[in-house]
Amino acid sequence: MKTIKVILSIISALVLAFFLTGLIVKETNYSAEISVNKPLKEVFKLFNEPGNVQQWIPEIKSIDTLKLNPSFTGSEFKMVVDNQGQEITMIEKIMAYVPNEKITLFFDAENMLKTDNYVFTEKDGHTIITLNSSCQSDSYIMACMFPYFEGVFQEQDQTYLNNFKAYAEKQ
Repeated sequence: MKTIKVILSIISALVLAFFLTGLIVKETNYSAEISVNKPLKEVFKLFNEPGNVQQWIPEIKSIDTLKLNPSFTGSEFKMVVDNQGQEITMIEKIMAYVPNEKITLFFDAENMLKTDNYVFTEKDGHTIITLNSSCQSDSYIMACMFPYFEGVFQEQDQTYLNNFKAYAEKQ
C-alpha cells in the first residue's frame, strides 16, 4: 500500500508540475544561425522568393497568397504543411520586411502562434542568417507542452536553415 501511495504522489507531482508550466512559462524562445557562402543581396533574394521555400522546407505542400502588399509588410499567405501525414493549414503574415536586413514572419498554425525574426548580416563575403523564434499558444494544454519541446523546435528550424544553406550555395 505504501508503494502505491509513493507512486501516486510522484504522478501527482509530475502532473502538477506540467500544469504549472503553462502558468509560469508564457512563451518559448530559441535561436538558430547559419553562414551562407554567398553575398548578402543574393541570399536575401533567394530566401524571400515564395517559390523557393519548398526547396528547403519540404513539408510545405502549397502556398496561396491571401494579401500581397507592395512593401511586403502586412502580406498574408495560406500554407498547407504535411506534419507526419496530417495536413495542417497555417496563415503566415509578414510583420516586418527590411530589404537585405531582416524579415519577421508570424505564423498562426491552429494552436501554435509563432514569430520568426530573421536577421541577415554580411561578414567577409558570407551571409549570416540569425533566427530568433518565439512560440506561444492560445490553448492552455499546448502552452504547458511548448517549453518541453523547445529543443525539437530549435532543431527543426536549424535543419531548415541548413537546408537553405545547401540550396543557396548550389545556385
